[in-house]
Amino acid sequence: MEVQHQMKSLDELKKLREKAQETIRLREQTEGTKVIVGMGTCGIAAGAREVMLALVDELQKKNLSDVVVTQTGCAGLCEKEPLVEVIRPGEPKITYGYMTPEKVRSMVTSHIVNGQVIGEYVIAREDTVS
Repeated sequence: MEVQHQMKSLDELKKLREKAQETIRLREQTEGTKVIVGMGTCGIAAGAREVMLALVDELQKKNLSDVVVTQTGCAGLCEKEPLVEVIRPGEPKITYGYMTPEKVRSMVTSHIVNGQVIGEYVIAREDTVS
């Protein structure tokens, strides 16, 4: 009996792993917008967790399923944390600094939904278009 229980658990683990791998592949294959939140120690100390939660919440509220949210470590701009990078296909990468939950909610509507960069939040712009 115990072996069957373990086997069931291994099967469940295998299914869970396959589902996770499928999700990761889907994220990697997206052609949509990518948003990267700086979650290094400096970012977390400046409020990056709350910014990340607000970002994910706002994307869910707006039902934006073509946006991939990831995190990164310290970018060396500690004094400008929390940092949020937005990469929309065919557009320059925009880095926003000093982000708050309120600013990130506004950024989702303005930049991600409507394609309008909020200039006063921008600390860097990098042309990634080839």
